[in-house]
Amino acid sequence: MTANREITRDDIWPMERYEPQRKALRKALVEMKKDRRVEVGPVCTFYFENYETMWAQVQEMLYIEKGGEEQVADELAAYNPLIPKGRELVATVMFEIDDKQRRTNFLARLGGVEETAFLEFGGEKVVGVPEADVDRTTADGKASSVQFIHFPFTDAQAEAFKKGDSRVILGFEHPQYSHMVVLTDPVQTALAGDLD
Repeated sequence: MTANREITRDDIWPMERYEPQRKALRKALVEMKKDRRVEVGPVCTFYFENYETMWAQVQEMLYIEKGGEEQVADELAAYNPLIPKGRELVATVMFEIDDKQRRTNFLARLGGVEETAFLEFGGEKVVGVPEADVDRTTADGKASSVQFIHFPFTDAQAEAFKKGDSRVILGFEHPQYSHMVVLTDPVQTALAGDLD
């Protein structure tokens, strides 16, 4: 079955339908996200997105901001690009450091990190491509604490990934953050569902 690749206006629930089901929907989403969340190194987490995570994000933004119909188009424009389109994985990547001064110093050395993410499996390497909507590294080399990264697959890479018979490594090749992790089987299985 082909996964949904785009949220349309028709997919958005009216608040009178969403609000009574919000708690149950959020609980189900937390459960589903468990196998889409990957920690890489001490302060970085990849949250692999799909139609369901982005639909929930749009509904939640509409619920919180209460912008009504005028807000819908903006939310769809913001979140639809983060839904995998069949031959890619897409992740929201967050560098999370509570201490403000430490976070500022850390991010100042992390410029370009979004261009060094990769997935490696079965002799294949898929290099991450940052979301092109805005440059998330400043001219002076400071990285944003939130990045959006696409991993574009060839047909052969997608088939190899879906087989699930080789170890998958997710990581960075940045000189200041060259951490890697091996994906667990449940994560690999969940992400394989994003590939047609």
